[in-house]
Amino acid sequence: MRGGIWLFVLLTGMGALMSTARAEQLTVAVASNFAPVMKAIVPSFEQQTGHQVKLIFASSGKIYAQIRHGAPYDMFFSADQKTPQALERDGETLSGSRLTYAIGRLALWSPKTGLALNDGQILADDQIKKLAIANPRLAPYGLAAQEVLQALGLWDKVAPRLVRGENIAQTYHFVSSSNADLGFVALSQVRQNGAGTCWIIPDSLYSPLRQDAVILKHAGQNPAAPALLAYLQQPDVRRTLKAFGYRLPETKGDS
Repeated sequence: MRGGIWLFVLLTGMGALMSTARAEQLTVAVASNFAPVMKAIVPSFEQQTGHQVKLIFASSGKIYAQIRHGAPYDMFFSADQKTPQALERDGETLSGSRLTYAIGRLALWSPKTGLALNDGQILADDQIKKLAIANPRLAPYGLAAQEVLQALGLWDKVAPRLVRGENIAQTYHFVSSSNADLGFVALSQVRQNGAGTCWIIPDSLYSPLRQDAVILKHAGQNPAAPALLAYLQQPDVRRTLKAFGYRLPETKGDS
């Protein structure tokens, strides 16, 4: 984002962070990949500010449809940039509120240990009967998985074996419950649980997963919304994002 917008968000948000006199309720829609992080950081945000946050998790595409049909969300943390940009064009956001809060990373994962996942050639093995990905039409991480398979020249071969999750959380569940042999999931999910075998997909194989947040018009003048955006810039929170496997944008952004 432009530096001026970041300055506005940070100044407004830090003012709200420093005072709990106007504690508010905030309903935040969050792309499923970012669920582990939000669950980790929201309690301390609530404790510091007095604001109360209700979290709703779903795929970015599903959240977009819900917002367009009047869902009363105050903020949206997407798994991509395109969906918040579309909401801007639709007139659903507060002007100048969109910013990149994290850069996601994709992983090929199995709960089993000792598998040779690096380079992805295991996907060509006929013993892999089911491969889980998020639905590319709804979930940016699913689209990234499709790009990886196409880059490896494996899309046509594995297409009949794909199991598509509605979102990345369901995709992870398919693999963790043994309903799929392997799956393309968010690195944050693997970092949260820590077990199994993981190949962190090289950045060169898929488009950057730049994840944008936006304040929606429903929030009005709710001070909790800019406060939450500002809270994400605190050093300890940024360290949490990195621990979950996300890359961080520059604080002034570049979108």
